[in-house]
Amino acid sequence: MKKVIVIGSGFAGLAAATKMASEGLDVTLLEKNETLGGRARVFEVDGFTFDMGPSWYWMPDIFENYFKEFGKKVSDYYELVRLDPSYKVIFSKTKETNLPADQRSLKALFEEMEPGCGEKYDAFLKESEYKYRVGIGEFVWKPSLSVTEFFDFRLISKALSLDLFASFGKHIRKFFKNEDILKIMEFPILFLGATPNDTPALYSLMNFAEMTMGTWYPMGGMHEIVKGMVSLAEEKGVKILTNQKVTGFSFDGKKIKKVLTEDSAYFADIVVGGADYHHIDKELLPVEFSNYSEKNWDKRLMAPSSLLFYLGINRKVDRLIHHNLFFDEDFALHAEEIYKTPQWPSKPLFYVSAPSKTDDSVAPKGSENLFILVPLAPDLEDNNEIREKYFDILIARLEDYVGHSIKEHIVYKKSYAINDFKQDYNAYKGNAYGLANTLLQTAFLKPQIRNKNIKNLFYTGQLTTPGPGVPPSLISGLVVGKYVIENY
Repeated sequence: MKKVIVIGSGFAGLAAATKMASEGLDVTLLEKNETLGGRARVFEVDGFTFDMGPSWYWMPDIFENYFKEFGKKVSDYYELVRLDPSYKVIFSKTKETNLPADQRSLKALFEEMEPGCGEKYDAFLKESEYKYRVGIGEFVWKPSLSVTEFFDFRLISKALSLDLFASFGKHIRKFFKNEDILKIMEFPILFLGATPNDTPALYSLMNFAEMTMGTWYPMGGMHEIVKGMVSLAEEKGVKILTNQKVTGFSFDGKKIKKVLTEDSAYFADIVVGGADYHHIDKELLPVEFSNYSEKNWDKRLMAPSSLLFYLGINRKVDRLIHHNLFFDEDFALHAEEIYKTPQWPSKPLFYVSAPSKTDDSVAPKGSENLFILVPLAPDLEDNNEIREKYFDILIARLEDYVGHSIKEHIVYKKSYAINDFKQDYNAYKGNAYGLANTLLQTAFLKPQIRNKNIKNLFYTGQLTTPGPGVPPSLISGLVVGKYVIENY
């Protein structure tokens, strides 16, 4: 059997390893850290269980199809519950909106916010559904090695009518005028890695997924997905090794012969890099074998990094639900300070996840588990003094909203930001979400899954196709695994 080495145990690495092992390849997965899951790691302290990264479960069909690929079901590995409301948006201390899970109720809410927009709401969803069915159903499954893969008459014929190449910001304003609705519709774009005006309208498919398929939660936390994927990988024969920091490769001509770690060497017929693409390309490979120059990488627009706080609170926190978006400051200003004039935000928007509102197992009885996130420009100066300054800002606004003290009830606190992403994941510029989904960084214009100079090296994950996010990373792993099987 051909020996495959997969570097990294994030969603993409696990998916690629499982796909190749299921087809009879001898797969070993090497993970740098002590725990598995990449950005979706977990830690437990004092009775609190904290998911370290992803907290939104969207596109449930992608997860179902992933496990179905191997003859399994999601329910074989974890229990899903649908959140209702899906999430809350706080516009000010006295103005907030709960987004209902039910489609009719959501349409009625939009109609209440903008009288007369019901028909446009239906039209928007119809267009977005088409983009989702073709985009997520077909196009993201292509290896994106050539523009010719995307010569599809159906999409080309609808490119103009669907505003595929217009900006998302311009597109959404054809349907809605109310500023609060626009914020709700644009919020997923903030995490795709560009302002709404620089993101293609193609990505309204995200709204379709969010609004029609719902927001879900795996009981026990998002790491339950990782546990399920690890269990499935091992069922298929993947050998998983932790504390294996890859330091380089040995070569036989233009092929990798061995993957080198700090204390071992692993023979490889095929290597799949599920670790940070830039790290492998520029730090682990000799310059003559890298895919892209440092200048090319530096010109790429990265998705945001993040400032995160994990808080254990020894009381229940009022007014919060599972997902809470604080849009009580200027959305456009924060986006500008991420993408156009990179700096620490002057008036940050932020997100609070309180999984203990849904799941009693993630916090001691009577306590609350809080995860606070501020999207940031990547590669900013990062130190404890800056983090504490923002912590005080966020807690003051949060306490003002909930109407009671939180700070004096904190029994556990941990921060995580740009320097940690670099240290733990070798993340290029400390990014949290990968590469921005701009028009010039879509599909075949992203860094490619195949190394141009080495015959047996491939890449998967959020810096290559199809892009950032948990479902795209799952797809990326399957696409690369399938490509290796079919071609090598």
